[in-house]
Amino acid sequence: MAIKRDYYEVLGVPRNASDEEIKRTFRKLAFQYHPDHNKNPGAEDKFKEINEAYQILSDPEKRSSYDRYGRVATEEWHGFPDFGGLGDIFESFFGGFGGSPFGRTAQRAPQRGDSLQTHLTLSFEEAVFGCQKEVEIQRIENCPSCHGIGSQPGTNPQTCPECRGTGQVRKVQQSIFGRFSHITTCPRCKGSGIIIPHPCSQCGGKGRVKVKRKLTVDIPAGVDDGYQVHLDGEGDAGLYGGAPGALYIDLSVRPHKLFCRDGSDILCELPINFAQATLGDEIEVPSLDGKASLRIPPGTQNGRVFRLKGKGVPQLNGRGKGDQLVKVVVVTPQHLDGKQRRLFEELAKILPKAKLP
Repeated sequence: MAIKRDYYEVLGVPRNASDEEIKRTFRKLAFQYHPDHNKNPGAEDKFKEINEAYQILSDPEKRSSYDRYGRVATEEWHGFPDFGGLGDIFESFFGGFGGSPFGRTAQRAPQRGDSLQTHLTLSFEEAVFGCQKEVEIQRIENCPSCHGIGSQPGTNPQTCPECRGTGQVRKVQQSIFGRFSHITTCPRCKGSGIIIPHPCSQCGGKGRVKVKRKLTVDIPAGVDDGYQVHLDGEGDAGLYGGAPGALYIDLSVRPHKLFCRDGSDILCELPINFAQATLGDEIEVPSLDGKASLRIPPGTQNGRVFRLKGKGVPQLNGRGKGDQLVKVVVVTPQHLDGKQRRLFEELAKILPKAKLP
């Protein structure tokens, strides 16, 4: 088993250091080595070692036991819980009633960032086959200079002296019925429990800045008008270490000059003349994959629908494709030359008259 370093040596304080000196040193080292702030190898292990040392030396009973025996007298404590982010550091330093460094206040609890919404228009083909598109958004991000802390680099926030980090103050009022007290939000720190003596010059102490971002979005094959793409983590940054919000992209699809959709099927109309409908024909039909061959059998009636298997829209679940439905429209000629008219007149003499069923 590895021998642990002396806790006073870990924090870099003398054995007669005051509680305030230990607390102040811990804050400085925790900010310096927190993994969210320090990406150097070994920073996380150093951060845990600092936490463990502070857990012992900040507790009078544990510190007394450690000073006597070189260890903690009880075996109930099994290490210091990991912090989840910079927000947890804020809560640990400044939250809680009575200024306790490990208390919490509701105001400092991690809060998820707001979700954002934008719109994107696709061509018919882009919606069917999928594509990559670029969207530009404005969102709130943690300040790159102070990493969301709000203090000028090299400085730290401080516990609000008026509320002692609780974010609340008690006010006493005298009335004819006696003295009444009520708790209200601290006017100095606005309920946050901390003050920032040296605000970051880039964000003005807010810890967050508004920036423009261009994002590349993968549009899956088979989306349709009204579909919504959800990108988790691409919304506004969270508060106090909270997760960022989501980005929702509403899609609309421009109509196609030849095709329309019915779910995963594509519909189109195919004009043919009387001779093709009567005698039959082999015709090339436009499809999104290129030209497709379609056999028109003799005696085809107006409005008949033919199905081209697998020529439709890919299923969003990845299981196959729809079909292309081709509706035949027999076109009646509106302008005939002399020869065409004579032929139709001859044909009319020998064709049977249409009768009601």
